[in-house]
Amino acid sequence: METAPTRLQQLLAFYAEDPNDAFTIYALATEYRATEPQRAMEFYQKLLDEHPDYVGTYYHAGKLLEQLNNAEEAEKVYRKGLQVSRRAGQMHAASELQQALNQFLGLDYEDD
Repeated sequence: METAPTRLQQLLAFYAEDPNDAFTIYALATEYRATEPQRAMEFYQKLLDEHPDYVGTYYHAGKLLEQLNNAEEAEKVYRKGLQVSRRAGQMHAASELQQALNQFLGLDYEDD
């Protein structure tokens, strides 16, 4: 009896068929994030380089860069993501990126 392919196997097959599909690249980055963060970052970097208008990349790439202790690059990614999301009119994404950047910079605070 043959077993069904895992989600990762399916995504890798889609990627082999079309290595330029932004959604598949994003899905692979997401899939690898918890278990292989460096591999996930390779896919996020591919999106940043080859699909700079793919707004969803910036928040998750920034967070992963923070996790990987690459603070300087994380800040750049958040700032670039703010520009891209605003230009695309994606204000919800821009708000999330602004919040992530503020938290990263230590500017998030609660009113007493």
